Amino acid sequence: MKPVPHATSLRRAPVQRRSAERLTRILDACADLLDEVGYDALSTRAVAQRAGVPIGSVYRFFGNKRAMADALAQRNLERYAERVTHRLRATDEESGSTGAGGWRVAVDAVLDEYIAMKRTAPGFSLVDFGNQIPVGSRAEPNTRVADRLTELLAGYLDRTPDENLRRVFLVSVETADTLVHLAFRVAPEGDERIIDETRVMLRAYLERVLD
Repeated sequence: MKPVPHATSLRRAPVQRRSAERLTRILDACADLLDEVGYDALSTRAVAQRAGVPIGSVYRFFGNKRAMADALAQRNLERYAERVTHRLRATDEESGSTGAGGWRVAVDAVLDEYIAMKRTAPGFSLVDFGNQIPVGSRAEPNTRVADRLTELLAGYLDRTPDENLRRVFLVSVETADTLVHLAFRVAPEGDERIIDETRVMLRAYLERVLD
């Protein structure tokens, strides 16, 4: 079963499998409708109809559509972390040793999987990790992403997740986020030249810390 969003974004966390599956359908419907009608026109009733559940089921989990978008942003982050982890694990299996690709391979995985989700994940172009539609009352979205990547990559890179590494990853995430959004404003599928420049910039910044 896929992980459900963190309980802080939910009125009630699902306990039974049936309830978790219903929550998944609700978030899937929310993501699809975001692509079709946008956030302003999104409604909990429309989500319930698309998901094929009673409106009460939506309100069982969420008080309003903002809370629903917050849960979708959290699920996006979980799925993103899974994709990066899977990519790095596959690299390790090919090489036969952990972390053999080094930080450059890790940076490519982080950037490539983010771009892939921008291109293919329903609702991601509007919500992503909460950057496009600020949601919730917790830390800034990019801080959440940077913290997650620090924990995920520290072991792979054999580094201590100290304050210095967290600051470096936060700067990297903020920079990449700004430039990738620019790439997708320039071209619907992301301008490849801007994406390439983003990769060059990230490597130049990180090599002084990670080499």
